[in-house]
Amino acid sequence: MNRSFETLALERIEDHILLIRLDRPQAANAMNTRMGEELMELFEGFQLDTRGLRALVLTGTGEKAFCAGGDLKERNGMTDEQWLRQHAMFERMLRAVIACPLPLIGAINGAAYGGGCEITAALDFAYAADNARFALTEVTLGIMPGAGGTQNLARAVGERRAKEIILTGLPFTAQQACDWGLINRVLPQAQLLEATLATARRVAGNAPISVRQAKQSIHRGLQMSLADGLAFEIECYNRMVSTEDRHEGVRAFNEKRKPVFRGV
Repeated sequence: MNRSFETLALERIEDHILLIRLDRPQAANAMNTRMGEELMELFEGFQLDTRGLRALVLTGTGEKAFCAGGDLKERNGMTDEQWLRQHAMFERMLRAVIACPLPLIGAINGAAYGGGCEITAALDFAYAADNARFALTEVTLGIMPGAGGTQNLARAVGERRAKEIILTGLPFTAQQACDWGLINRVLPQAQLLEATLATARRVAGNAPISVRQAKQSIHRGLQMSLADGLAFEIECYNRMVSTEDRHEGVRAFNEKRKPVFRGV
């Protein structure tokens, strides 16, 4: 990754994993306009070129906050027009995150409030530090979740739990997030990043076309009827039959060795 960002810190891990940090620790990694624009640019870029990557890990700088949501200091005094213009960009950013072709795993290292919780719900899956806290507090500010919160959270935890979380605006713990289905695993802060990277390495070691197609089949299939989802699954499956990686996987199994996948 040659591009440098003001609000994001990128680190290539080995050959195929990119660690992305939300990097505004002085503001609890709150999302200002610049961070939204940079996330939008980064994730829209992956739709055009995956740059040899096979897995992404998203976390925040520091041990207190993953992302405290929208930067209300920046928003203070905005006109209605300015607010709507900024939010339209946030919406586009969130759609780019959801549409990312690469597996996107969260390492939620602290508070994930408002937009931070919405981003968490938009990831493929996520692990959290035991000190992490989550909330969608928008109704306490005269607005409502508008970056996928009412949709992705409900899909993760169910309609009734999502209504309780969103309509009360009350925070909940990492363990509750895990019990309810928003988070896959809770870990001590000191173990969080390495455990998440270990999972990313496992994902990155699998056939990349297979991983990307399986991700799309799961996500898009859930938006369809079962019959349509099954048909879409087979379309995704057939994409792999002629790949070199499919042949390599079968050869490696029979030769009792680890496959070397090249993504072709």
